[in-house]
Amino acid sequence: MNARADLLEAWRDHLALARRRSPHTVRAYLATAARLLDEVGAADWAALARLDAATLRAQLARRRADGIGNVSAARELSALKAFLGFAREQAGVSEAAAPRLRGPRIKKGIPRPVTPDEAVNLAAMVHEDAALEWIGARDRAVLLLLYGAGLRISEALSLTAAALPLGETITVTGKGAKQRVVPLLPLVREAVADYARKCPWPLGKDMPLFRGAKGGPLSQGLVQKAVARARVVLGLPASATPHALRHSFATHLLGAGADLRSLQELLGHVSLSSTQIYTQVDAATLLDVYRSAHPREN
Repeated sequence: MNARADLLEAWRDHLALARRRSPHTVRAYLATAARLLDEVGAADWAALARLDAATLRAQLARRRADGIGNVSAARELSALKAFLGFAREQAGVSEAAAPRLRGPRIKKGIPRPVTPDEAVNLAAMVHEDAALEWIGARDRAVLLLLYGAGLRISEALSLTAAALPLGETITVTGKGAKQRVVPLLPLVREAVADYARKCPWPLGKDMPLFRGAKGGPLSQGLVQKAVARARVVLGLPASATPHALRHSFATHLLGAGADLRSLQELLGHVSLSSTQIYTQVDAATLLDVYRSAHPREN
């Protein structure tokens, strides 16, 4: 194994094992590190530790020349800083922080929720549209977990059958291996139980709860395709995605009086600022209602 490969392997192990980053994040951070190594030709941690802000700026400029936008550039910079911070630790540099460089400004978009009726209808349509009854029951159960419990799709698909039978709450492992307890509505529990009864594959305690047609773990892509077909039939916009159901969960709870701290816990957000965006969603929804209903608006 050459020096470049050694560096990347150590970085991968740090991300996956020590930091417990998601496979997607590991792939993205590895790709960023590989591009930097190809450009600067560093062969060891000491050489990487000597890289300065100007080198980072030049690397980022090359990526911008490739056509990446502000969001991607900010992620690239974050990955570069993390990699160089790790390099400085490995090289034994007393100050382990990477060179300081301000990233591009990113305007946070407001998530677009679907209405409660649209969420339930979407879950019902994927059920009706499925080729097999058990697959329809499976997809409905997944979507109701997203809308009824606010799970990320990755969290729902990482559940094992050890969660069965579902009670009034479920323990979910989210980003950074952080666990949280989420309440479950009767509708959600019944949907998951219905799927479990119909699933033709054995649901051992250490096996994935949601299974693909051939018995393997269910992929996010299959759920996303099922939702895409269903929203066309229902006439819903392209923004009606599986992840939009999680946004809807948060928006509707906030509108019903939930406080931000409680919502932060339910969503598994590390930072309260990630949750505060839903105050904008709720305000935007109220404004839409006002504009469509007020007699003097038109």
